[in-house]
Amino acid sequence: MGLGSATALNMIDMIGVGPFITMPLMIGAMGGPQAMLGWVVGALFAMCDGLVWAELGAAMPGSGGSYKYLREIYGREKLGRLISFLFIWQLSFSAPLSIATGCIGLAGYAAYYWPGLETTIASHTASLHIPWAGNLQISWILTPGTSVAIAVCFLTVLLLYRHITVIGRLSKLLWFGVMGTIGWIIFAGLTHFNAARAFDFPPGAFTMSHQFWTGLGGAMLIATYDYWGYYNVCFLGDEIKDPGRNIPRALLLSILLVACLYIVMNLCILAVVPWRELVQSGQNNNGLYVVSLFMQRIYGTWAARLVTALVMWAAFASIFSLMLGYSRVPYAAARDGNYFRAFAKVHPVHRFPYVSLLALGVVAAAFCFLRLKDAIAALVVIRIIVQFLVQALGLILLRFREPDMPRPFRMWLYPVPALIAAAGFVFVLVNRQNAGREIRYAVVILLTGILIYIIRAWRHRVWPFERTPTPQRAAVP
Repeated sequence: MGLGSATALNMIDMIGVGPFITMPLMIGAMGGPQAMLGWVVGALFAMCDGLVWAELGAAMPGSGGSYKYLREIYGREKLGRLISFLFIWQLSFSAPLSIATGCIGLAGYAAYYWPGLETTIASHTASLHIPWAGNLQISWILTPGTSVAIAVCFLTVLLLYRHITVIGRLSKLLWFGVMGTIGWIIFAGLTHFNAARAFDFPPGAFTMSHQFWTGLGGAMLIATYDYWGYYNVCFLGDEIKDPGRNIPRALLLSILLVACLYIVMNLCILAVVPWRELVQSGQNNNGLYVVSLFMQRIYGTWAARLVTALVMWAAFASIFSLMLGYSRVPYAAARDGNYFRAFAKVHPVHRFPYVSLLALGVVAAAFCFLRLKDAIAALVVIRIIVQFLVQALGLILLRFREPDMPRPFRMWLYPVPALIAAAGFVFVLVNRQNAGREIRYAVVILLTGILIYIIRAWRHRVWPFERTPTPQRAAVP
């Protein structure tokens, strides 16, 4: 793939269902249109972290992405073996969470056709006190929409339980469908733009209070979720023409283009749908089909029904693509000897990693019982702690360890973007409501992964339990 194809593919991965379902959550986090700051600041942090990926992707082009980078940065047969294992271990949780958010979002838009899908049948919050971690809480909710989300998850597994040859055509249809939907939203918003409604800020919206910073942290967490995907071109380094030049360009260009689309699209929606309605939807986890309401206000029911179908198609195609890609990652690590052996099994007829696919589908279906905002928060926090933060700081370490390593692309203003990215991740982790809850999840996953690695390393006699060969004594003549 050249620059154009790589950029388009990256944009497909970035723009899934996220921007269509998260706007009420963004507005609810900051309590008004000032939530647009979350998109802007989130884009700046995405660009800083994108420079980290750009340097690593250009220096080490090939398949694997973070798995390969983390192992090389921290020592292929030393600490890097543990950290790369932890990356795959957290992916066993974050990948199903990512898929589940798409399934929940699709069910949320289906509720525009069938409002009864949002009726709460049961909900519960369980709490477990862990001496060294505090209270570990998990909330679940059961609605008819939950059944729809689970059904979509298993339908995707069923469709993928075969030799896949149509993913390229599906990606193209997804790109045209999503871009066409966003273009329609922007056109409708610009031609019906109400500036007074778009900039109807509540009193004290920009007062630098604790509430403001907490709200900004929550908004940036949602923006981080929506921007993620800018790094996916790094997982396809083997298929990129002139990767030393095109990986950084495709990565940074896709961030810039998607940021512009997100900001303009959301501003257009705020100019039509009053933000106070969105706050209520975000807090209640109902009525998240904001794009449907937007089109209904402008063109009527027919347009709302059409755009709802388009968003549901985009969500399903995104789920399909995510499950296909993620199911191959544990398989590759298992083939590399750095993950559970069962995940290396392939179907005897169709030759695909069926164990990895089935495990991913089952865990994703279980996560469909979570509320959307809880699933997004858990996903983002787990990945920040176990992947993104370690990788951003790892780039600086790699510069010290291997200063002469060929680097076709060098980070601009090094090391400032890497430090800004790391600071932004820490800000998102701690400056928001109920921040400790997801951090406890991540810590438990991290410590459990370390324990599992130590047991496996001891059994297989790899770092740090590898045997040192005993030197042979020279024979006495």
